[in-house]
Amino acid sequence: MASILRQIVAGPRAPHPEAGLDLCYVTDRIIATSGPSGTYPQRAYRNPLSSLVKFLDYKHTTNWAIWEFRAEGTGYPDEDVYGRVWHYPWPDHHPPPFALIPNIMASMRNWLHESADRVVVVHCKAGKGRSGTVSCAYLVSEEGWAVEDAIARFTERRMRPGFGAGVSIPSQLRWLSYVDRWTKGGKRYVERQVEIVEVKVWGLRDGVKITVEGFVDDGKLIKNFHVFGLEEREVTRGKLKDGTGFAGVVADVMGRSNSVKKKASPSNPAAELQKSTSATASLSNTTTTTTPDPSATAEYIGADATFTPTTPVVLPTNDINIDFERRSTAAYGLTMVTAVAHVWLNAFFEGHGSEQAGRADPEGVFALDWDKMDGIKGSSRKGAQAFDRFEVRWKVHDLGGEVVIDEPAVGEEVGQAAPADWHGNAQAGEENEKDLGIRTTSPTGREGTGSTTTMKKENNMIVSVPQTGSTGSDGTKAHGVVADVAGESTHGDGDGDGHGHGHGHDHVSTTDLPGGRPEAEMKTAKEHSLGHLGREKK
Repeated sequence: MASILRQIVAGPRAPHPEAGLDLCYVTDRIIATSGPSGTYPQRAYRNPLSSLVKFLDYKHTTNWAIWEFRAEGTGYPDEDVYGRVWHYPWPDHHPPPFALIPNIMASMRNWLHESADRVVVVHCKAGKGRSGTVSCAYLVSEEGWAVEDAIARFTERRMRPGFGAGVSIPSQLRWLSYVDRWTKGGKRYVERQVEIVEVKVWGLRDGVKITVEGFVDDGKLIKNFHVFGLEEREVTRGKLKDGTGFAGVVADVMGRSNSVKKKASPSNPAAELQKSTSATASLSNTTTTTTPDPSATAEYIGADATFTPTTPVVLPTNDINIDFERRSTAAYGLTMVTAVAHVWLNAFFEGHGSEQAGRADPEGVFALDWDKMDGIKGSSRKGAQAFDRFEVRWKVHDLGGEVVIDEPAVGEEVGQAAPADWHGNAQAGEENEKDLGIRTTSPTGREGTGSTTTMKKENNMIVSVPQTGSTGSDGTKAHGVVADVAGESTHGDGDGDGHGHGHGHDHVSTTDLPGGRPEAEMKTAKEHSLGHLGREKK
């Protein structure tokens, strides 16, 4: 029975023919496996840790070591794998904080260079997205592979034929292109604090909430830094209807207006750029958006809008996540989440840092179409369309706070991140990620008198705050917009489902984070721990 369960869970991933375990040899020296477990019930449907260790001991004696990337916890203590484990955890379905990449690559390289018999074993939860990103990054940065060849190799070895690519999440693929550029640019990365200047959206639908997020706690947590409110929105074309409910979303899903949408697509400079993953430009060189043909305005779906923060929104690193969620009215006071999508970008690479000897542009623009966004839980599924295209303008907040991060030299000691609790946390897993569906809401009010219910979970992957339109414990004011009714907004914090996103609170005290420091003590990027981890001997 356990064997059948493991086959079902492994699904599209090809098992090893000899071991019968959910693992593969990406190359002779890189093994990718799903996360093993030493406790029940997980070991009944995942690789039993004892079986994995027995196989590795038999095949490689003492010449194997594990690199794990599970912010949700490994599922076993270090001593169960002889202490030969390196920890670089970050949340599932996301790319890593780029500041971790130099240390991950250098630690793997140093281990393998010690002996021709050594192998590295990489794992996350499924041994696919995070493990595939690192495996491909190593092939590109340390062995000179082309990105497309590395992805093809991982897919060939890890996946069953016809079940898609091994690395498929758009932001993780973008990170691999960053690794390629980092490698060609001499493997220098410069960490900076980045400020969000504005977000522009073309074809914005009703009931869409926009959140700015970034990494904290060495990348183990994703923090909500800002939710845009109505007072920060300027509609520049069209209008957002106040009375549209779930029926309007159904019409979008059914594609009733597809032909009109194609006829009246938005006119903006970013739309003329290549439709790859991003468009980067200097703010001073950006062309002003042209006004579309007025005759098409009546047929144009959605609205064009610019969101400008009323207070500075500063992230501690170059890594930026822009998150979109669309909600509509359902019956009996319920709310229907009809669209969820997000995208990660890195301002150092979008600012051409690798091509300019580490001197990245101090400001820039990143643009993307809706269909290129990351979907729900690592899939391409996003629900009803929330917009046509968006762009985010950013700038460096403190030019004096830059931290230069070079890949450690061969043989040099390399640091690692603090591991997550190996026991795991039910609140930190996939079940806490955003998804489509019905949400319950508190009684709807105006100007902060009502909101959806949000719970604070300090060990969660995404930090949330339990405030409802009032001053929080860290002295900040909750003011974000929650679209409880399509076209109408309630000021307050919001995810209503306890999924771990703190919406409507634009500054979460880092003192509340596990191992966090007061924000007053984190004035520069150099003082932020991410990316310049203390080196320690293994």
